[in-house]
Amino acid sequence: MPTTITTKELAKRIVNHEKTFILDVRNKDEFADWKIEGEKVKIINVPYFDLLDGIEPVTDKLDKDQEIIVVCAKGGSSQMIAEMLNEAGFTNVFDLEGGMKAWSEHVEPVKIADLNGGGKLYQFVRLGKGCLSYFIESNGEAAVVDAARMIDVYEKFAEENGVQIKHVIDTHLHADHISGGRMLAEKVGGSYHLPPKDATEVTFDYAALEEGNDIVVGNTTVNVQPMYSPGHTIGSTSFIIDDTYLLTGDILFVKSIGRPDLAGKAEDWIGDLRNTLYNRYKELSEDLVVLPAHYSFAEELRKDGSVSARLGDLYQKNTGLQIEDENEFRKMVTENLPPQPNAYEDIRKINMGKINPESEKQREMETGPNRCAVEG
Repeated sequence: MPTTITTKELAKRIVNHEKTFILDVRNKDEFADWKIEGEKVKIINVPYFDLLDGIEPVTDKLDKDQEIIVVCAKGGSSQMIAEMLNEAGFTNVFDLEGGMKAWSEHVEPVKIADLNGGGKLYQFVRLGKGCLSYFIESNGEAAVVDAARMIDVYEKFAEENGVQIKHVIDTHLHADHISGGRMLAEKVGGSYHLPPKDATEVTFDYAALEEGNDIVVGNTTVNVQPMYSPGHTIGSTSFIIDDTYLLTGDILFVKSIGRPDLAGKAEDWIGDLRNTLYNRYKELSEDLVVLPAHYSFAEELRKDGSVSARLGDLYQKNTGLQIEDENEFRKMVTENLPPQPNAYEDIRKINMGKINPESEKQREMETGPNRCAVEG
């Protein structure tokens, strides 16, 4: 019988840059749209239906003694193919438990740094979706920024570290994934913070994120400073932590910049996006460490599994920050937009509190890659 591998075990391998071989048996269009990636991941795609009559179509691509992780959409098809490989003499075969559906939901915490005064900053990496959230703790208190829908991860982490989540913050109204922010705040009895310009249609109470009003976590040790930085949404807000870390939300990524079109306002918001990237961020220290809310490419994962970059380095290397001519920038942003994220309009409505589909439907809505960036 093939051995089952969990998403947590697979995530550890990818974060640790271990060699990993994956046989993905989903349909070719599903594979082309979204797959497991990593610096040392080698992956081939042979659809399940091509293997039903026997594994001959794939045997010439595999070695009998190599480790093979078989992946499908939900876990059933991969188990069958893994068993067929076993029977054909492949002895080191693993079946990914829950398939890509489970992979989409796995969140891996990575420590970023010790903060001044004894606090700690963690980045939670959602490898299957490219989403990044943050956990700031100090003196028994914690804040969570851009929480994923799977809020139990943060609750468990807080419990393990002996801290109470006091603040839950969204840098903007998300369109590519369902925010767990409001639900997490309700569960732990904390405050839910949202930029007011993104909250004009929300159906719930929230604490307004406003520039100049710091959020204090712990014994005034960690100061999170909202900085109004529109462009991806009209309310997009950045945060500076410990005078060292710049949480950019979906405005600036390591290899790209945020798209301004997910509320149908691309033409209106391009000027805001450019002003934030080319003026407001330019006034900040080049030594700030950029911590975005998403990443798009496996090579953005650093050796410790985190995603970050020095702001000054991004002004040298990030192509979205190199375009001096404003018309050229406008053209680049409008002509290099990837497809809209899956169900993004309904995801925005969920995040506004307007609709609340059952959990299985929410899982389906989030399946697939994040598409918050302009393609270079």
